[in-house]
Amino acid sequence: MSSPDFPIVEAGLSGAVSRNSAAVILVGFQEQDNLGLGYLASTLRRCGHRVSVFDFEEDHQQILQAAWSLQPVVIGFSLIFQFYVERFRALMCFLRQHGVAGHFTMGGHFPSLSYEQTLELIPELDSVVRFEGEQTLLELVDVIAAGEDWRAIRGIAWRDGGQVVATPLRPLIEDLDRLPYPERNAAPKAVLGRKVAAMLASRGCARTCSFCSIHVFYRTAPGKVVRTRRPAEVAREMRVLHEERGITIFLFQDDDFPLFGPVWRRWAGEFLVELHRNNLPGRVIWKINCRADVVDSELFTRMREAGLYLVYMGLESGSEEGLNTLHKQISVEQNVRAVELLKSLDILFQYGFMMFDPSTTFESVLDNVRFLRRIVGDGSAGATFCRMIPYDGTPIKDQLLAEGRFRGDVTNPDYDFLDARVERYYEALSDLLNYSGWVHGHRALTPLLDFIWHEVAVMKRAFPPLAGMNEYQAALSGVTRASNELLFRVVEDISYTYSWGRPHDWTPDALQERCQAFMARVMEERNAFVARNQKVLLEAIGQPEEAGGARMVA
Repeated sequence: MSSPDFPIVEAGLSGAVSRNSAAVILVGFQEQDNLGLGYLASTLRRCGHRVSVFDFEEDHQQILQAAWSLQPVVIGFSLIFQFYVERFRALMCFLRQHGVAGHFTMGGHFPSLSYEQTLELIPELDSVVRFEGEQTLLELVDVIAAGEDWRAIRGIAWRDGGQVVATPLRPLIEDLDRLPYPERNAAPKAVLGRKVAAMLASRGCARTCSFCSIHVFYRTAPGKVVRTRRPAEVAREMRVLHEERGITIFLFQDDDFPLFGPVWRRWAGEFLVELHRNNLPGRVIWKINCRADVVDSELFTRMREAGLYLVYMGLESGSEEGLNTLHKQISVEQNVRAVELLKSLDILFQYGFMMFDPSTTFESVLDNVRFLRRIVGDGSAGATFCRMIPYDGTPIKDQLLAEGRFRGDVTNPDYDFLDARVERYYEALSDLLNYSGWVHGHRALTPLLDFIWHEVAVMKRAFPPLAGMNEYQAALSGVTRASNELLFRVVEDISYTYSWGRPHDWTPDALQERCQAFMARVMEERNAFVARNQKVLLEAIGQPEEAGGARMVA
């Protein structure tokens, strides 16, 4: 895919061919587009290096065969979630045991913020690349390929005997448009035949939520915390992806899409102008992540007209105390108003929600249930929630440590609730819901409802009108509403058991049976609707229905 060709001031990003072209292997999760690896790969390749990217989930033997064949000078590992430290170490041990001798390095939030722990937990590592890695990794590869000493490179950490040495940090990249477009090696995923690609319009987050390591990541390295790409370049990349790869659905992965405050609202306005200039509205649709306090009627109406179809918001809590604990700097009513406005604009919403956090009480659980009833009690989305996790580098983990409430380890960080009864309640509820397959897991009910409602939004925005859509949505709403209400009752009833001593009648098998019945109903409705409209759907994506041809019913 074509990339912009701007003059680069920063050393290493100029596009000049490196002194010694070398083989590099990058390994990370590829379930969705891993834009971090994509930007690293394109930066290295533009400077003459030979780059191969592997999914961490691939068989270890395949990665080993590639290492034997390519003889990379560096193998870079992208660690997104700290829970996978042991699995990454197992892969590195496997490679080392089978004679792979190249330089092993690792990047990501956890390695950047907790580099000493990372090097201690994974002795097979030679170094850690800290914070934004394009320039640092490129210099590391250049220096190692040249046979020179790499230990003075800025932005890395390494062992010196029993000590860990961290070199001075490299500033964050000031102008993101000087990077080449990220490489996209995997075939794009699709929703009903409409191809999907991840995008970035910015890096960084101006918010300061206590549970999130993202803002700490961008505030630790020197430089401007939030940087936006030029609106014209974002729209241009979307047009190129649409024309060259047939991408119709764009999922912006920005931690907080640029909408907050007058400067970023101007950016958003310019972005909408550029979308129209590139003739993209009506041809593509797009999703963003943002906070509820930026959702307003005028701007989001214009965004919807330009293709916005899905908004993800980290609502996190329906309790004012919970929002304060999480330092969301937002109110319950602001969250409710944002959801109601998106519904009125017929923009699909998804949300993150932490039913349990370090301040949780039985009263706050009931507040959270009341909040969820307000926003999804109508069946507009599946009910979902989780427990807050104290990630390394976050203010709330530091607070829990200071209070003596933190427990667990790197791969299983946890904490004590203030009321021991809440812990027993949480464990009982989790056991019941995990057994029944309700909220979490690829085959659970809530992810299935998310998938089905996402399909509906794509059908309405990226396909011709489909017969019976109103009736189909009403049927889905009915199933979603009933399943949500049952889940709410379970959460409430079990809370009464542990707070009041009132017995409940829910059993794992009975709840699993109800859950599976809801899943069967929703799939029956979905498959019947798709089957009735299959001809229109297939023709819209250029695959006329033929005997033995493509089918969309799953």
